Amino acid sequence: MSEHRRTSSEPAGTPAPATGSAGPRHRRGRKALTAGVPFVLIAAGALAYGTDLGVLGAAGQARAAAATAAVPAWATASADGFASVDALGQNGTYGGRDGRTVTVRTLADLEKYATAAEPYVIVVAATITMDPVGKEIKVQSNKTIVGSGTAGQIVGGGFFLGQGVHNVILRNLTIRDAYQGVWNDKEHDYDGVQMDGAHHVWIDHNDIRHMADGLIDSRKDTTYLTVSWNKLSQENKAFGIGWTDNVTADITVHHNWIRETEQRNPSTDNVAHAHLYNNFLEDVAGTDIKSSYGDYARGRTNMVLENSCFQGMTNPVIRDATATLVQRGNVFSGTSGRNESGGTGAAWDPRTYYPYTLDKAADVPALLKSGAGPRSSIGTTPTAAARATSATTTTTAGATTKGAAAQAAAATTITVAKDGSGQYTTVQAAVNAVPANNPSRVVIAVKPGTYRELVKVPSDKPHVTIRGTGGSRKDTTIVYNNASGTPKPGGGTYGTGGSATVAVEADDFQARNLTISNDFDEGAHQDIAGQAVALRTAADKVFLDGVIVSGDQDTLLVDTAAKERLGRVYMSDSYVVGNVDFIFGRATAVIHKSVITLKKRWNGTSAGYVTAPSTAAGRKGILIADSTVNGDVSDRSFYLGRPWHAGGDASLDPQATVRDTTLSAAIRTAPWTDMSGFSWRDDRFAEYRNKGAGAGAASTDRPQLTAAQAAGQEVADWLGDWTPSPS
Repeated sequence: MSEHRRTSSEPAGTPAPATGSAGPRHRRGRKALTAGVPFVLIAAGALAYGTDLGVLGAAGQARAAAATAAVPAWATASADGFASVDALGQNGTYGGRDGRTVTVRTLADLEKYATAAEPYVIVVAATITMDPVGKEIKVQSNKTIVGSGTAGQIVGGGFFLGQGVHNVILRNLTIRDAYQGVWNDKEHDYDGVQMDGAHHVWIDHNDIRHMADGLIDSRKDTTYLTVSWNKLSQENKAFGIGWTDNVTADITVHHNWIRETEQRNPSTDNVAHAHLYNNFLEDVAGTDIKSSYGDYARGRTNMVLENSCFQGMTNPVIRDATATLVQRGNVFSGTSGRNESGGTGAAWDPRTYYPYTLDKAADVPALLKSGAGPRSSIGTTPTAAARATSATTTTTAGATTKGAAAQAAAATTITVAKDGSGQYTTVQAAVNAVPANNPSRVVIAVKPGTYRELVKVPSDKPHVTIRGTGGSRKDTTIVYNNASGTPKPGGGTYGTGGSATVAVEADDFQARNLTISNDFDEGAHQDIAGQAVALRTAADKVFLDGVIVSGDQDTLLVDTAAKERLGRVYMSDSYVVGNVDFIFGRATAVIHKSVITLKKRWNGTSAGYVTAPSTAAGRKGILIADSTVNGDVSDRSFYLGRPWHAGGDASLDPQATVRDTTLSAAIRTAPWTDMSGFSWRDDRFAEYRNKGAGAGAASTDRPQLTAAQAAGQEVADWLGDWTPSPS
């Protein structure tokens, strides 16, 4: 549907697609969130995201269902850290999520699919021995290689990612035993994972040990790399980064257990942004392996090192004179030698690029001993399993939450406060902080106040909750005053949908305990149309819980991403305020246990329409159930609704059902009416078991559902397989 101008009695179309912008290297907001559980490790959320959005496609899902072994429940997750950043033409790291899922048990099959041009999720369900010893499979772009439980083992070799290879995930694997009998092996370059000029790579929850040269080598400008929740052990060189004169790489290393290694833990050479946090470096007493150094910032590296634990390490943190190293919150036990920080490089904040959680450094050893490395159970959530051992979790905002199991299941939380006491002062800045394609819940907790701004949650940022933290939904208000016809800053004018104060295009969105308003002054601007949207949704699984959505004409636009796309909206325990077509659009929408407040027009007159559905044929429209419709308006002055055939589309089949609802005397005795040449009688408008002064008996002007019909028009029928739950 295109934007168009119409008279004040006609509902508006939806806006043309908005355009985004990108910085020179990263597409991101100005800042990013800091608190909560690591995004990528929420298994169930990641799986639901992949399935619900149909990223595999029908054929891919069918093939995946027919796989000979169960797909790990977290095989379709997306990366966190720098690997999640939108840059170099790659929007985060999600591996082979868009391709077929295959299960492999032989070297031939593993190599066949890993080196293919098309995307694959490759489930390794057996121990695969490399032939010859030291073989490194040349993985191509858009691959996820994930172990099935602890069965996925690569023996005697590893993986190589060459120049330009991108969007690769290696998870839940054991890569081991290419050792050739020489401790500091200069002859055999047999690595667990070697990357030369790759980008957007995520190495997560692996056990890499006892190789011939190094466990992980990130070389030749490899960038947008995240290495997380791995066990790295029994090796001279754990993790080397660099082999370049360029200073362009961006790398995140977090929640890794590095033990029984001598050097490169990691060694980080000429890295533009190196973010190391919550790692456990352990020099194990009583072994023949003695550390020579721990974390090393070399060349012109600019490193942030925080909340890591160093136990028994010699020279735990060192840096070149040319490097910059900022330490925060690290703990050292039984260490000796150099422990350095400083430098003259420009300060930087990882939150500018992506969200992350800081666990307390003192809790890191127990956390990683339990949670690093491959997970034995396909269906488990690694974060929950790992954090169950920790007594407390501290976010970067400084709050400590008791009960790790509860914290593990909690969402990442960002705080917004106008007075500067939160992480951000605007709601949009917090939304900008959410990484593209985040697989788990982000709660934007907005402190009381009035936030005069426009907020857009784009389609690539699902699982976002915007929640007011005040005692009342009135305490926190997001408000603006655009309308259809309002000039845009860059030229042109807004259409109806484009006027929205808050625009939601991302699935699985929630708004809770706040007010969203459009306070456009229609009386002062009679030169332009009066359509002024407070909230526009164009997504599936939108949950509006305990909110006020307030405006005049076209207050709440419940839309879908496209005519053929399903978009479900569930509003509960809320208020909608308006006068003309103020609940409208083509979504499958439920207003449940809420109050619909009728409002006089700008000139004091009482006349209006509650709903204007534009439902596609075969879809559910707008359902108002167990609610109240009232307001300070004249008796018999408001219609319950009228059919909106957007753009004159005769194929639409608008539907509105009002049931089990109290209607004030403001409702007309013939509550439905025609619109733009389309008769309401040709579409789907009905009531059932309403009460109050505005209710009426069945007639040709007032269709009532039979009990049998009503049984098929319950809230659950509208929501289908979705059960909204506050989070």
